[in-house]
Amino acid sequence: MAKIENKKLEDALAKTSASKRSFSEDALNKKESAKVSVEEEIGYHKGCLSTLINERNEIIKIIQITESLMQAHVKRLEELGVKIDRK
Repeated sequence: MAKIENKKLEDALAKTSASKRSFSEDALNKKESAKVSVEEEIGYHKGCLSTLINERNEIIKIIQITESLMQAHVKRLEELGVKIDRK
C-alpha cells in the first residue's frame, strides 16, 4: 500500500480550495459585467413560463391517465366482489 504524504495532500487540497475560490470570484465578476437588457430578461422569463406551463399540462395528462386506470381496476375488483373503500 502506498504511503500517504501529509504535506503533499495538504498542498493539493490548498490548491483546490484556491482554484475554487478564484472560479467563484470569476463567475461573480462575469455575472456583474454581463448585464442583460430588459427585453432579454423578459424573453427569458416568458420562455421559462411557457416551458413550465407545458410541463404542468403533461403532468395533468399523466394524472388523468392514472386516475382512469385506477377507476378501471376498482370497477373490476367490485365486479369480482371485492369492496373498495373510496376515500
